[in-house]
Amino acid sequence: MKFLKALAVFLGTIIGVGIFGLPFVAAKAGFFTVFVYFLIMAGIAIAMNIIYSEIVLGTKKLHRFPGYVQEYLGIRWKKLTFVVTAFGLIGALLAYLIVGGQFLFAYFGPLLGGDIILYTLFFFVLGAYLVFRGVKSISSVELILLGIILAILVLFFIKAFPFINLDNFKTFDPGYIFFPYGVVLFSLWGTSVIPEIKEMIDGSGFSLKKIIIVGIIMSVVIYLFFIYVVQGASAVVSNDAISGLEKSVGSNMIRLGFLFGVITCFTSFITLALTLKKVLWYDFGFNKNLSWFLTCFIPLGLFFMGLREFIEVISFTGAIALGIEGTILIFLYKEFLIKNPPGGGSKKINPLFYLLSGVFVLGIILEVFLFYAKLI
Repeated sequence: MKFLKALAVFLGTIIGVGIFGLPFVAAKAGFFTVFVYFLIMAGIAIAMNIIYSEIVLGTKKLHRFPGYVQEYLGIRWKKLTFVVTAFGLIGALLAYLIVGGQFLFAYFGPLLGGDIILYTLFFFVLGAYLVFRGVKSISSVELILLGIILAILVLFFIKAFPFINLDNFKTFDPGYIFFPYGVVLFSLWGTSVIPEIKEMIDGSGFSLKKIIIVGIIMSVVIYLFFIYVVQGASAVVSNDAISGLEKSVGSNMIRLGFLFGVITCFTSFITLALTLKKVLWYDFGFNKNLSWFLTCFIPLGLFFMGLREFIEVISFTGAIALGIEGTILIFLYKEFLIKNPPGGGSKKINPLFYLLSGVFVLGIILEVFLFYAKLI
């Protein structure tokens, strides 16, 4: 049961709002373009999560990412890392608020009335409460909701399968060749929850590496499955992936899709919010309740400031924040190996990781260029 709960928390963190941006990205760039991205990025995500898990398991004190950076790279790097980590987690939490509120409104609005702001606030209040409660309540919720997610996905596939048109997968636009990068990276990144998983399985004998590999492979399968169903059955793929299916599968299935959206956004929101709370609490010495307040209310404030385009939010967050975090993680791992050589001997970092840091830097440059191009 501990293994399943830990796997559920890991999956619940990874499978979040990114899943709803993927069909739109695939419709623009091409299904097989996104498929290739997943093959490459899944390997990168597994490698990055595993090296971080080695750091977490090999360090006596339990930190969050900025704390490990301070221990091995120094206080200046910690300050930079805190900014990057906070930026990434807040961007993710903002995206979950945006889409979670939209789906909650789409599901309950026709029955109960009210506007989208009210439903976003309800989503926020329930999530903030569970974050305040802590990891034990969240781990149990994640396991239950993961089962519901998989059941809904299967039902969705059964209903939508007769409407799948293979011609929808023939699209390819070279102009969108780099479009999937930030969204795919965002949809597979799970490093933030690794210390949480370590706490959950500590002393149980389960392998953290196994949870990472199984979790990311399962995520990729679920993502590609979802893209196939949505892109194949939609005449026009909508930004939220679900709305565009109504003509094909009917209003009842659309409502089920909205429920699927609420659950997936909710599971990731509570897990990542807990992670940011503990970064502020453990690594920066903030009061526990103040850490909770800042974690939950900053994304809400950004939402009310008008930041509500979720695909742009996750693309920018994925390419910029996670790209910088990935680069820092590589140099962190290098220092970790120097100070904690396995078996008492010396070990150098694989040179391929330096090439990987170049990929992250290139992704950052491209995202900034594309963002600037949109502005002009």
